[in-house]
Amino acid sequence: MLVVISPAKKLNENCKKNVISNFTVPPYLENSKKIVKALRTYSANKLSKLMNISEKISLLNYERYIKWSLPFDESNAHPALLLFQGDVYRGISAEDFEKEDFLFAQKSIRILSGLYGIIKPLDLIQPYRLEMGTQIKIGKHNDLYEFWGDDITNAINKDKNNDYLINLASVEYFKSINKNNLKSKLINIFFKEKRDGRYKIIGIHAKKARGLMSRFIVKNKIVNPLELKKFSEDRYNFNKTLSTESEWIFTR
Repeated sequence: MLVVISPAKKLNENCKKNVISNFTVPPYLENSKKIVKALRTYSANKLSKLMNISEKISLLNYERYIKWSLPFDESNAHPALLLFQGDVYRGISAEDFEKEDFLFAQKSIRILSGLYGIIKPLDLIQPYRLEMGTQIKIGKHNDLYEFWGDDITNAINKDKNNDYLINLASVEYFKSINKNNLKSKLINIFFKEKRDGRYKIIGIHAKKARGLMSRFIVKNKIVNPLELKKFSEDRYNFNKTLSTESEWIFTR
């Protein structure tokens, strides 16, 4: 069973690295290098317009891409699961993981990324900001979905734990996976709450819930998807009535 989640815009570059030493590197760094080369042709002002970000944040990321360099090691890069912050990662709360938790996460969780394609929790990465939906042309490719093509899907298909794919990613990031070419049985997870008599997805709450379920998977070492139905964090419970075979709805 593999779980896919989205990355985060907010980063913690002061994250502790001494909690684990089994670091790895992303599989598609040569592709990442091509993206960085394209991004370096943008001024800070043009990055601001491309990414729809403030002048301060665009300058920070302009400098990040100028500094970006291979090879990655512990002196210039950070483990992805600890670098990413934001609602999903607050739910995961990996800061208190034991060694066995990190190792299980490494086997079970994959993070989808605009710059790196697909990464494992202990992959060392350098700080960046690049959402998957960014309209940047790279060579003959018109955007990042086109650039990554089937690379992300192929990486999942090659994974020995790919019998089931649990989708805890956002729509923007999951679009980078070609569902038609997936070998895994796909289960999409949705978190909804009752508003005005109807169940709705509330973005900020759903993000945190995705993180909480990711943590639930890691802490309980879950390899059978059926065990996910026991998830009851933050008052969410599996809703059998609303769910289908491939879409599991948790409500509160």
